[in-house]
Formats: sequence, C-alpha cells, structure tokens
Amino acid sequence: MWNLWEGILLFLGCIFIIKYLKVIWAAKSLPPGPIPLPFIGNLWTLSFQLHPETLRQLAKLHGNIYTVWLGETPLVVLNGLKAVKDGIVSHSEELSGRPVAGFLRALLSEKGIFTSNGGMWKQQRRFGLMTLKNLGLGKCSLESRIQEEVGCLVESFKSKNGESFDPSEMITNSVVNVISAVVFGHRFSIDDGIFQYLVQCNHVLLEIIGSAWGRLYDSFPWLMKHLPGRHQKAFEIMEYLHKFTDKEIRMHKENRSFEEPQDVIDYYLAHISKTAGEKESIIDEDSLITVVIEFFNAGTETTATSLLWALLYMVAYPDVQKKVHKELDAVLNGSAIYYEDRKRLHYTNAAIHEIQRCGNVAAVGLLRTCTRDVSVSGYSLHMNTMVLPNLDSVLHDSEYWDTPDQFNPHHFLDKDGMFLVNEAFLPFSAGARVCLGEQLARYELFLFFTTLMRTFSFHLPEGVTEVNTKYIFKTNLLPHPYTICAIPR
Repeated sequence: MWNLWEGILLFLGCIFIIKYLKVIWAAKSLPPGPIPLPFIGNLWTLSFQLHPETLRQLAKLHGNIYTVWLGETPLVVLNGLKAVKDGIVSHSEELSGRPVAGFLRALLSEKGIFTSNGGMWKQQRRFGLMTLKNLGLGKCSLESRIQEEVGCLVESFKSKNGESFDPSEMITNSVVNVISAVVFGHRFSIDDGIFQYLVQCNHVLLEIIGSAWGRLYDSFPWLMKHLPGRHQKAFEIMEYLHKFTDKEIRMHKENRSFEEPQDVIDYYLAHISKTAGEKESIIDEDSLITVVIEFFNAGTETTATSLLWALLYMVAYPDVQKKVHKELDAVLNGSAIYYEDRKRLHYTNAAIHEIQRCGNVAAVGLLRTCTRDVSVSGYSLHMNTMVLPNLDSVLHDSEYWDTPDQFNPHHFLDKDGMFLVNEAFLPFSAGARVCLGEQLARYELFLFFTTLMRTFSFHLPEGVTEVNTKYIFKTNLLPHPYTICAIPR
C-alpha cells in the first residue's frame, strides 16, 4: 500500500519539477524579472494584485521592461513612456490582442469590445465609435444631455445649504444617468430601486475584478471557475446585468424606436435588422448585450471617480481653486458653459488634466497580448505573450514631469500660461486599444467640473484641517471617503 502512495507522490513530484523547469526555461527568452516560485509564479511577490506601487518597485529592480509570472503564465510589464509608447503606439497592431483566458474574458465573453479579438473586435469597435459619433459626440445633442445632469447635480449640492456632506453618491448618480441616456435612451429616478442596484453592481464588480480573486482567476482559470469564492459573485452580477439589458432590448424592439435611433441599443438593433442574412456581419443581440454592459460599466466608475478626485484636490489645494474661480469668472462672464470653452480656459483645463494625472483612475491599464511575434525595446516577444502597459508609470515618469509625485497644474502650462499638451499624458491608454469612450469622458469631466466650480466654493468641514489624497486600490484608484462643504458663490 505504501509503495503505491510513494509511487503516486514520486510521479506528482516529477510532474511538479518538470513543469517548474519548463517555466525557468521559458523565462530565459523573456525580459528579466523576479524569480518565479513553483506553481504560483510571482503572485506572492505581487500580493496577488497588479498594484501600481508594487509594479513601480519591481521596475526599479529589474528595469522598465520586466516579466512577472501569474502562475505559469508570463506577463511582460512595460514601464515609463518610452517602453509603453514603443509597445502600444509603435507596435499598436502587434499588441492589440486580449487574453483568451482570464477573469475579464470569462465575465464578458468574446463578443464585446473589451475582450474580443480579430474581426469581432475590429467590427465592434468601428461600429461603437460610429454609434457614439451619431449620438452627437461633439454636437449639441449629447452636450445638452450632460448639461441636464450637471444641473441636477448642482441642485443636489445646493440642497445641502452649505452643510458638510459626502458627494460620492450624488456624483455617481449623475454620471450613471449620463451613460444611461446614451445607452438606454432614458435616465433613472435616483430613488428607483433598480437604479440603485445597478450602481451597487458596478461598484462590487470593479472591486472584485481588481482583487486577489481576479488575479487568481487570471492565473488558474481552469481551477477557479469551479471553486467557491468572491469571484463567483461577479458572475452573479453579470447574469443580472444580462437579464436587465435583455429586458431593455425587448422594450426597444416593442417600441420600434430603432427605426429612428436615439441611443446605443437603437443603433445596434437597426444595424442587426439591416444586415440580417449577411455572412460578414458578426454583430447580433448576444454581442449587443455585452457591448451595452461594457458601455454602462466603463462609462460610470471612471468619470465619477475623476470628479471625486477633482473636488478633493480643490479643497486640498485652495490656491488652485481660487485661480480656477478667477479664470472662470473672467473668461465666461456668466455665460453658459460649453466644451469649446476649454480652449479659452487654459488654467482650468490644465487643472483638469492634472487631476486626471494624479488621480489616475485607470491605474495600470488592461492586459494585452501579442497578435504575432514582435520586438519591443530590443526584446523578442512571441505571439500570445501577455503584455501590461503600466499607465501609472507613464503618468509619473520623472523624465516628463517636473514634480511627478505632486499635484501641479503647471505641468500643462507653458511659460506664458497657455495650455500645453504633454506627450506622457496617457490616462486613456493609446494605440489600437485606446479607450473607446475617451471623448465622452472628456466632455463630462469638463462640463461637470467647470459648472460646479463656477457655482460653488468648496471647503473642508469645520474642525477638519487635513486632506487625505492617498488612494484606495480597487481596479480603479479611488480617493478615501471624505466630506466637504459646497458654498454657493
């Protein structure tokens, strides 16, 4: 009997050693990095998260291009503008793939925009961009939708009568209603139970994706999909979002509103109806559901979090707030605010960009894969190798920012006080996988921020003298909860 168990243990030990030697051998052809442990790779070193501070420390030890192992899968990390740009800009197409296994792929399938590849991705992305353009991106129709929600947010702030309050829920509700109008064609009442649950789903989903559960799933998808844990909650949420979106699609079909498209669902249904029977079209209702969920999730947390950072930095740096107030009063002179006004509001525009740089919402970015063999900064990467362009490292690259770890709007101003573009400003990523909703996010952030700043002065509550500008890592980089006072100007 013992001989049998000894044989089994010996066999398993041999398999274990062989697999580990294969990892060590494969590592020789990859950029240097920390030595992987058997089975778990570098997950222990990473604390089971792709945390920006950990990735920065590893870059100091191993250089701006290094390899970490998620279990038995290598991940090449690009740090700093030069390495990131060489990867996702100079080799945009070669690094445009997404992992075919992993947590995001399991949640979203291969039919959307975020995690799809090849023809599916190109067709979905092209149609997504066209849909946003048709909905009025850069035109008055979409701008008026945003301004409507800005007005609601202003009234919510005014209702506090100068008393201290936590702005997070109010801001999130307003931003969610902007993307709801774009995707579903209508806004929700903030008292609607379904609306509140959708917002909660968004928060929880992003938290789980950025957690250790997400990294474990990325490393061992074949195992994690069968094990209990927090990651299973994410699949429950996705099931609910699928049912909710399917119901919205059925309502659109019953109303035949897609004959005169007014939102994302309308445009996709019109396209599906028009291309029915065409072999080259791969957009169907299943892919529509995934795209709607992606639009809704991505269009909520990032902008809302950026606005929370914006107000926090204004109370943390009252001198910056005063300069923004002064410029808004002098340039706008009480007139309505439009996105085009950013060209005249140099300091305000610089402050918004610096808020995005320091409150880097997207953190390290999303994983990519090589669509074919490619050489990046002297390293040969084989097809399907996973690559992470560390956007956080670009936004804090000391070669391109005078004070990379300090909030300083002058990073975006020339010597004459005119707005200046900095090539290391990549909060929306770059290349073929640049954020689809970048322009919408820019519109929202500018209109919300400038309207709130022109309407209110923001102060710390009485007795509070310090501001915590450190972040909480949950996929996005979130500010710690805070309260402020909004005093009408």
